[in-house]
Amino acid sequence: MAHPANQRKKPDCGRWESGGREWALPGKRVWPLHLVTPVWNRGTRGTRGLSRAVAPEGSQKKGRSLLQFLADRFYDVQALREYLLRKQVLKVHQKNRPFTYIRERFGPHAAGAYFILKQGGAVKFQGKEWIRSDARGHFSLDFLKFQAVPVEAVDASGCAINYQGLDSVLALKELQSLWLQRCPHVDDWCLGRLHPLANSLQELSLAGCPRISERGLASLHHLQNLRRLDISDLPAVSNPGLTRILVEEMLPSCQVLGADWAQGLPSGPEEQSRDTASPLPA
Repeated sequence: MAHPANQRKKPDCGRWESGGREWALPGKRVWPLHLVTPVWNRGTRGTRGLSRAVAPEGSQKKGRSLLQFLADRFYDVQALREYLLRKQVLKVHQKNRPFTYIRERFGPHAAGAYFILKQGGAVKFQGKEWIRSDARGHFSLDFLKFQAVPVEAVDASGCAINYQGLDSVLALKELQSLWLQRCPHVDDWCLGRLHPLANSLQELSLAGCPRISERGLASLHHLQNLRRLDISDLPAVSNPGLTRILVEEMLPSCQVLGADWAQGLPSGPEEQSRDTASPLPA
């Protein structure tokens, strides 16, 4: 510690400065120098003017920096979301591209089977066993030898097939069973394209497709050879019970599954009284 003669006392702040270090006396209140100094330079008495002199400018800087930070982060999030959306759309588009080379060399049945297997689905040739891809998406290419054997069943459940990808499926003119369960990109427009399969298709499953509504189901009137139709768990259908009744009238020879007749219809006394409580306008 330095000699007391070389020490200087600051009477207003209760500090001792010695050897480049500062010491505070016990019982003395110490004011931060970097805040007190600008107040005394402006001629403000005491510390009451501290908040008026310093706070507005500091709060404005903090406000501007916070707004700028939020604007920058918000722009980054928006840009990231748009980038991921474009990437997802491009990925779906690539998955639904046609395999022209396989179709020209091995025929439409082999090309359609290859398309479904690349999507992660399964196919069944007439008189053959089911062909599926493994957990890594790999599958045998032995089916390319079945050029003259038609595909009779396709299981595309959960696949990313869309309107464009249906071209490979519609080329299977002798297809009898088609499962499109939980396909996120199958919508009403896709159902309107199934009429080329009207002579062969007997079983169709649309269970769990989130983008299929009553309008798409109405376009199935071309499929008069259908014997089994699953329309369960369609969130876009507002009244499943009434929709099932209309579909059964449209396809009298088809067994419609997945929706109760009373589902979506007022059945309880409370709902009936609620309907009759409000009189019709005169």
